[in-house]
Amino acid sequence: MIGGRWKLPILFRLYDKTAMRSSQLLRDIPGISHKMLTQHLRELEQDCLIDRRDLGEQPPHVEYRLTAKGNDLIPVLMAARQFSENYQT
Repeated sequence: MIGGRWKLPILFRLYDKTAMRSSQLLRDIPGISHKMLTQHLRELEQDCLIDRRDLGEQPPHVEYRLTAKGNDLIPVLMAARQFSENYQT
């Protein structure tokens, strides 16, 4: 579910902000391509970690946000990050 180089940065950005557009994520995550962002967003949505909301506007306006399942995962990810910082070799 969280494998891949870009999924963790995406999840943490969405945790930090209530909702974000893909263009905001592209700006906030240095080095990610549009193709990789789109691919990872689709995978995270399929795993029910994020929700895609089409606001039905023109030009198209789509926002992404964490689901309840995604929010439940964040403390686990933060604990793993803290563990790795405490026990670096």
